[in-house]
Amino acid sequence: MAILSDIILYPIKSCAGIHLREAVLTRSGLMSEHVFDREWMVVDEQGRFLTQREHPRMALIVPSIKATTLELRAPGMLRLEIELGLPHPQLAPMLDVQVWDDSVRAYDCDDVTATWFSNAIGVPCRLVRFHPDVVRATSTKWTDGVAAETMFADGYPVLIAGAASLDDVNDKLRAAGREALPMNRFRPNLVIGDIGAFEEDYADFLQFGATVLKPVKPCSRCPIPSVDQATGVPGPDPLDVMHGYRAKPELDGAICFGMNAIVTEGGDERIVVGQDIGFELAF
Repeated sequence: MAILSDIILYPIKSCAGIHLREAVLTRSGLMSEHVFDREWMVVDEQGRFLTQREHPRMALIVPSIKATTLELRAPGMLRLEIELGLPHPQLAPMLDVQVWDDSVRAYDCDDVTATWFSNAIGVPCRLVRFHPDVVRATSTKWTDGVAAETMFADGYPVLIAGAASLDDVNDKLRAAGREALPMNRFRPNLVIGDIGAFEEDYADFLQFGATVLKPVKPCSRCPIPSVDQATGVPGPDPLDVMHGYRAKPELDGAICFGMNAIVTEGGDERIVVGQDIGFELAF
């Protein structure tokens, strides 16, 4: 029986995550205290999304969920608090924003917030919030036609990774004279224990009570795993060591770690670290 080893929620795309004891698994991704995974996103002056790929200091923006606010801290900055209550739909300013190939309407989080993020990251930018009336559909190319949706995640609502898979990567890094990496370099939502290395690649489904989570697409990796999440400083890129055995032909040789997943049955399921998970391989 597989075990849920860790739950990580990322309220703001490409900023620090929050480790949780429990969360709710919804069809749009994880949710805790009415805060959804990647519900907020930083955009440039043209509305294009920003990430640690180009701005590694985003790793140092640390969110905390309070009673009525999302509290943000960053080195050398006064804390910022964002109200969790949704703005009035007829009064809140809106922006058209771009995340990969998708253009969606989003709430603009005001000039004070924009100034805070611009100073924290070092470039002019704004914070936007996903609009609850927007449906951002995932590609059905990898889901066998099954419809799914996400907020500002790259492509799918949940990213899973096996604890043993990281152990395997770290064994190879050490053999190459490199330091082992923590799981936060790969930024999964759910870490699965008590399965073999990279068995998540071949899972038919993961069962959480009445909710079924189906892995659909390997997660191709960019340079973010080279960014130290504690310092925001890029270091040696582990992808060179991973290239020899983690390149996926079905993704034109992209180096992959973890699996993107969608909810195919149920939803709004309370999940808890340490719980048993139904886990079945597809062969």
